[in-house]
Amino acid sequence: MEKSVVVAVDRLFKHRFYGKTIRRTSKFMAHDEKNECQVGDQVKIEETRPLSKRKRWVVAEILEKARG
Repeated sequence: MEKSVVVAVDRLFKHRFYGKTIRRTSKFMAHDEKNECQVGDQVKIEETRPLSKRKRWVVAEILEKARG
């Protein structure tokens, strides 16, 4: 996948009945024009026009580079 990244977004919520904190992950395909994202980077994405069947987001900026 050239110029594409998969961004995983975690969200936490409490179960209504049991009260346990549950983590759910949503995955978004995003366009990375400069191919500068690496595995583990924290990025900011913005919604844009549909670029392909699954890509409707673009990497706005890299907030934090991955260590190592």
